[in-house]
Amino acid sequence: MEFTMKLRKIPSRSKLDEITTSCKNAKKRRKTNAIVCKKCVCAPPQAIWKELRLKSQLCDGIVKCNDGIDFKIHRAILAAVSPYFKALFTNSINRDQAEATEARVDISGDIFKILLNYAYTGTCTIDNRNVKDLLKYADQYQILDVVQLCCSYLMEELCPSNCLEILKFANQYFCKDLEQRGRLFIRHNFMKLLKESHEFYHITVQHLEEILRDDELNVKTEETVFESIKMWINYSPLKRKEHLFNLLKCVRLGTLSYESVQQISKWHLIETDVECKEYIMDILAVLGGLGQEDDVDYINNYLFRPRIPFTVLFAVGGWSAGSPTNFLETYDSRADRWLFSVDTDTSPRAYHGLCTLNGLIYMIGGFDGNDYFNTVRCFDPLAHKWCERSCMYYPRCYVSVVVHDGKIYAMGGYNGRTRMNSAELYDTEKNQWELIAPMQKQRSDASAAAVRDKIYIVGG
Repeated sequence: MEFTMKLRKIPSRSKLDEITTSCKNAKKRRKTNAIVCKKCVCAPPQAIWKELRLKSQLCDGIVKCNDGIDFKIHRAILAAVSPYFKALFTNSINRDQAEATEARVDISGDIFKILLNYAYTGTCTIDNRNVKDLLKYADQYQILDVVQLCCSYLMEELCPSNCLEILKFANQYFCKDLEQRGRLFIRHNFMKLLKESHEFYHITVQHLEEILRDDELNVKTEETVFESIKMWINYSPLKRKEHLFNLLKCVRLGTLSYESVQQISKWHLIETDVECKEYIMDILAVLGGLGQEDDVDYINNYLFRPRIPFTVLFAVGGWSAGSPTNFLETYDSRADRWLFSVDTDTSPRAYHGLCTLNGLIYMIGGFDGNDYFNTVRCFDPLAHKWCERSCMYYPRCYVSVVVHDGKIYAMGGYNGRTRMNSAELYDTEKNQWELIAPMQKQRSDASAAAVRDKIYIVGG
């Protein structure tokens, strides 16, 4: 018997490589064409919850308000936004007992309805009439998102007539962001507050002292501080005159003229208070040159230390006496004085662009007499430090700079050879410049401003 065996021809090395490549490409095509499916985990649409709530269907709990209004609810919905209700309904404290299905709350039906709407829809309507009650009860029942919404609303509503009341409210409910914003607003708007706030006459002496001692209190002169003390004491002089001496020490009398302090000493409550009168006489002795001036530490002594200005004008660099400078000068509008700063930049520069964003000063481009810069220098007035930031695409002097929507725009300028029509945008968070659409014409040394979501560049 014969067996005939047919042998298959083995491919060559080149043919094997070709087959291997073909198989790999096929796998790639299969992988490219494949659709990866993932299980979609979606919450039930809000429309369904709204329908179930309106028709009182599948409700498994009830909330009773203090004015007799009852609400049928889905316990899971309320527990999702409030740790208080979650603990109440699941009976997490007494685990051996059955879960609760009924809750009694010390809230009016109108306010609880707004909180319930938030639980079901994620939105709530806040206005001047309900914001205080909403914040109070949202804090009490741990609906923290509503607390945050109320704080954000009150921040937007801050004004000289209500800032003291809002600050008191923020302290009561430990709203730190609102408290910080309120204190800042009071410091910066103190003079308007004295004219418009009725709440000023009802603050405690401790709160008044805290405000008046603040280094950043925005007052033109210390006479304003003294007038505020007079206003507060005169509202109830019999009860409040005992605080005069402590409040008088909040006034930085050493920054006033001899004549101004002498005028303050003539107030009848000071003239009849021995302690206050002696205190004023000591100040007058120093101001009049009769005291021991060598014993006075003018820098560290609170009475002679000026307040930190609310607004300061900076003049950085420029061209002077035939060459660029690195001088930095500051102007205090309240004192009407220019001062040289020791925080000078290391490199002289002129014809640059300047702008301020988020409390920092940006010096963009410029010319040092030899080179045209595309560099950006940033100055932090609080830390007294300069640092380099990302460079622009092109060198620019006579550049037009403007800030809009949290971004810095540098437009046009001169690069040492030609006037330019290109423009760039700087993102401070990314520390990155981006080229944007060029201007229709070349221009340098033009003025620029942002108005109603548009940037205007004029002249040049």
